[in-house]
Amino acid sequence: MRHAKRTFKVGRTGSHRRAMIANMVKALIENERIETTVTKAKELRRHADKMITCAKKNTLASKRNVIAALRVAFNPLTSKEARQAKSGNTNFHSRDRLIIHKLFGELRERFAPRNGGYTRIIRKGERVGDSAPTCYIEYLK
Repeated sequence: MRHAKRTFKVGRTGSHRRAMIANMVKALIENERIETTVTKAKELRRHADKMITCAKKNTLASKRNVIAALRVAFNPLTSKEARQAKSGNTNFHSRDRLIIHKLFGELRERFAPRNGGYTRIIRKGERVGDSAPTCYIEYLK
């Protein structure tokens, strides 16, 4: 019996599913609002809320867990890049680094007083090509 074995499959392999969820969470953190299907949004909400909960802990372990879940390509900085980072220049940072900084900075502070429910799903209608129900998923203000 498969009691309490909830799995989001959507006709994809496990590796494809994990990569898709990681990319969607990154896009949601970066843009704070994305458009997707309702099924994907419901699964994405679980993972996006976990990222905020980990960020609110603000420990080294939670930061490493977020980096692992988002599949962040975290290349070490060269000494020149480290000097630039200390001076405030962020032009050389990868997208992944900026996402981690936003998650553990702006979003952590915004959701500090909340105990959960960081995302909202707004249904939009049906997609033209295949009539799939679409929606917006966004972080609350």
